[in-house]
Amino acid sequence: MLNVHMYSSATKVKGQGVGSAYTELIKLLNKYYPEQLKITVNQKGRADISHYHTIDLNFFFSTFSKKRGKKIGYVHFLPETLEGSLKLPWLVRKVLYCYVIAFYKRMDALVVVNPTFIPKLEAYGIAREKITYIPNFVSKEEFYPLSQAQKAQLRKQQGLKEDDFVVLGVGQVQERKGVFDFIELAKANPELRFIWVGGFSFGVITDGYAELKKVIADPPENLSFPGIVERTAMNEYYNLADVFLLPSYNELFPMSVLEAFSCETPVVLRELDLYQGVISGYYAGCKDRIAMEKTLLTLKTDQTKLVDLTQKAKAAAEFYSEDRLAKIWLEYYQKQVGK
Repeated sequence: MLNVHMYSSATKVKGQGVGSAYTELIKLLNKYYPEQLKITVNQKGRADISHYHTIDLNFFFSTFSKKRGKKIGYVHFLPETLEGSLKLPWLVRKVLYCYVIAFYKRMDALVVVNPTFIPKLEAYGIAREKITYIPNFVSKEEFYPLSQAQKAQLRKQQGLKEDDFVVLGVGQVQERKGVFDFIELAKANPELRFIWVGGFSFGVITDGYAELKKVIADPPENLSFPGIVERTAMNEYYNLADVFLLPSYNELFPMSVLEAFSCETPVVLRELDLYQGVISGYYAGCKDRIAMEKTLLTLKTDQTKLVDLTQKAKAAAEFYSEDRLAKIWLEYYQKQVGK
């Protein structure tokens, strides 16, 4: 049995994809391999593998202990992907970005959730052979499609009409996520209903905080911001929506997209190079807000296209299944310790 120590503080701040990915992985490994892997969280002691999910300073210092075993870092972001998320003074930002790379260089091996990050890490001086791509996944036990009757009931509870065309956005309320575009789409299309689930996970240092705060306090009539909701309630939001829209300008491998796929909810995204290697063919890509508006209006009126996009979401959910990813992770851990 391999002793795998997990290190993370991602669940301390609600509404983060990093926390969702971390939670899903621990559940997966405990479910499939309780006899092969002994998982502990944020504990000291000797380990075969120490898997770091966040870059806390105390975790960095712990890497100097000889008890840590093989040190694996989970790369959920790079310095450039933090742009548009946090509003920090120039010097603080520079120090933070240097620290991020220093943390990754302390690792014996790195796992990226998107293959496009491999050459970027190489450019920072990290050897290619240390980097492995393993995609994210979500649990079908937590995210799954509901019956039409259940969906109708959920809409009623949310004050939505049966024939409302509902567009759902999920993620932290910040400029990088394209929330301003989401707001403008709502203003321009009063016949559609828009819901953005998420909040200011990082408070006043969130980029665009002041302006976004004003909109949330007084949104257009067809736009609602329920804030950060419990993960257990997210399945309901994905199911009451006709379309999931993420207008984000910069992503790795958003957990919200996989959650929407798992609920068989049609997905519309701003077209990003980052998506090409992981979810190409499973969503409707749009280059800008104008294209997003056109796509949403088309899906509202063309049932055939909406059904086709639903089928693509279903296919994506099957590809990123728990069974396949569980085996990949076990083999990866075994390889790292030479078993």
